[in-house]
Amino acid sequence: MKELLEYREKLIARVAEAAHEFRAACELFDDPFTKMEGGWTVHQIASHTRDVDKMVYGRRIQRTLEEENPEFKSFDADAWMAGNYSKDEPLAKILGDFAASINDLCKTLRAMPRAAWSRQSRHETLGGELTLQLWAERNLAHIEEHLQTLKNAKK
Repeated sequence: MKELLEYREKLIARVAEAAHEFRAACELFDDPFTKMEGGWTVHQIASHTRDVDKMVYGRRIQRTLEEENPEFKSFDADAWMAGNYSKDEPLAKILGDFAASINDLCKTLRAMPRAAWSRQSRHETLGGELTLQLWAERNLAHIEEHLQTLKNAKK
C-alpha cells in the first residue's frame, strides 16, 4: 500500500512537472506557427494539449469522481481542432489556461480520498473497469507525447 501511495504522489508531481516543461518548450520557439512533425504548429499542439487535458482527461477524472461508473465517448482530436481551434488566440493565453487547468487537476487529485483513485468508468471502445487513476496516467502520457514532439523539433 505504501508503494501505491508513493506512486500516486509521484504521478501528481510528474503531471505538474510535465506541464511546466511543456509550457517552457512551447515558449522556446520564436514563431508559434512553426510546423512540427505531423504537420501541426507549436500553437496548434499547445491548443490541442490544453483542450485534451481539460475537455477529455480532466472531465473524465471529474466525472469518475462524481458519478457512478460513467461512460465516455471517444474523442476525435481532428474534429475538435476543426471546430474549436483559433489561430488568433494568443499562445500566452493557451499556456496560461493549460497551467491553470493542470493546477486545478493536481489539487483535485491531492485532495480526493484514496479510494477515489480506484473508482471506475467505461469507454465506448476501451470497455469497462477503467479507473480514475488510468485517466490521470493517460493525461500525463498525452502531455509527455507532445512535449517530446517539441523537444525533438528543437534538436
